[in-house]
Amino acid sequence: MDKHGELEWYSPNPRGIIPLDDRFHIPGRLARTIRSGKYTTTSDTAFRAVMQACAEPRVEAPTSWISERFIDVYSELHQRGYAHSVETWRDGILVGGLYGVALGGLFAGESMFSRDRDASKVALVALVGRLRRNGFVVLDTQWVTDHLAQFGSYWMPGSLYKMILHTALHTTTGWE
Repeated sequence: MDKHGELEWYSPNPRGIIPLDDRFHIPGRLARTIRSGKYTTTSDTAFRAVMQACAEPRVEAPTSWISERFIDVYSELHQRGYAHSVETWRDGILVGGLYGVALGGLFAGESMFSRDRDASKVALVALVGRLRRNGFVVLDTQWVTDHLAQFGSYWMPGSLYKMILHTALHTTTGWE
């Protein structure tokens, strides 16, 4: 949001994408963690709590772009079925998660958090499984970070992204 409380539109070129096909990679140690059953995942059970956790200050980001007004707006999108969260739990405690917006076959990931080793990564793997099962076309991350690169995230030219986005927005999916 800008200083007047207006939401700003940002569109990087190139665009960070996580592949939903066989290029998606789960690192070996993370696969073992998932198989261990240490964590459980849910979807849309703690949407606002996930957003609030994503907004918490961190060493690398002492201030957040996720304001209370932003949380209110996205919570309304969630109530209308457009914004979703994936939560990671350990012993009944929320320890990681992510949220984003789903439009047609597009899932635009907004932010993620982790209070426990690998908890946000477990949520991401669960998200990719959900997107695959429901026929999503693209998982947009805006950026390619070291954290996302380990999963096969890559930069897509803006012109190609716009073509894929057109297809994605005209794709019917669900969120089961």
